[in-house]
Amino acid sequence: MTLHTGHTGLNVTDLDRSLAFYRDLLGFTLLAEGTEDDRRYAFLGDGGDRPVLTLWQQAQGSYDRGRAGLHHLAFTADSIDRVREYEAALRAAGTDFAHDGVVAHREGAASGGIFFHDPDGTRLEISVPHGAETAPAPHASAPTCGFF
Repeated sequence: MTLHTGHTGLNVTDLDRSLAFYRDLLGFTLLAEGTEDDRRYAFLGDGGDRPVLTLWQQAQGSYDRGRAGLHHLAFTADSIDRVREYEAALRAAGTDFAHDGVVAHREGAASGGIFFHDPDGTRLEISVPHGAETAPAPHASAPTCGFF
């Protein structure tokens, strides 16, 4: 038996704000939404009819990287140029970045991308498997995605 990721669920403090971020800046499509005051949620897809990300408005505070649980959520783009397009849109929206521009996953790696935070501080990555050969690595001895 082989398991595959079904969807990822994130607790958020403000569904409207998070929905705008994931839909308008990252390009996810809204598949379904729960609008009851105490049960707000949004199912987001990537162009198909299957949810890949669910936002649940039930968090009382921002992401806490010091607690057990989600470390970061990584997305893969089609090209390094597309990563740079996401970077430009996110910067224009005032998104908090962990590093300045595209960085390699480790010293000398062809893979790399951008590392940033959503409105609740959840750590996110958009990367590609190749195309970042000339990008710097923020940490010489550790994976970039591990410490941001």
